Amino acid sequence: MAGIAKSGWWGVVLDAPDAPALARFYAHILGWPVASEEPGWATITQPETTSYIAFASAEGYVPPVWPREEGAQQMMMHLDIGVSDLEAAVADAVEHGASIASYQPQETVRVMLDPAGHPFCLYLDV
Repeated sequence: MAGIAKSGWWGVVLDAPDAPALARFYAHILGWPVASEEPGWATITQPETTSYIAFASAEGYVPPVWPREEGAQQMMMHLDIGVSDLEAAVADAVEHGASIASYQPQETVRVMLDPAGHPFCLYLDV
C-alpha cells in the first residue's frame, strides 16, 4: 500500500465504556502485556511482533447484540482466540468478567461476551 509505514505496526481498536479495564481483561485472556494505559485509552501488544489491540473509552457506548437482532447495535467484528482446553478457557474468561453468550452455533467454539459486551470466540485449536 502506498504510504504505509516501514514499522509494520497494525492493529484494531475496540470502543468500550472503560478502555483501561477492557485492556487489562484482554491482556489476561491473551497473555499479552499492557503496553500503554492512560485515561480513555490503552493498548496491549503481542510480544516481539508489530500487532496490537487498542481500546478507546467511548461516551455513550452501546454494546453489540449477539446473535444479531433487527434494529439493535450490530457486531462489527469479533476476536477469535484458539485454545487447547475449551472448558478451562471458558471458565478462566468467566472468572475474569466475561459471560457465555446464549446462542452457541458450534460445538468446538464458545461465543463469549467480554465485560463491555463485545462478542469474542474461544475455539478448540488442536
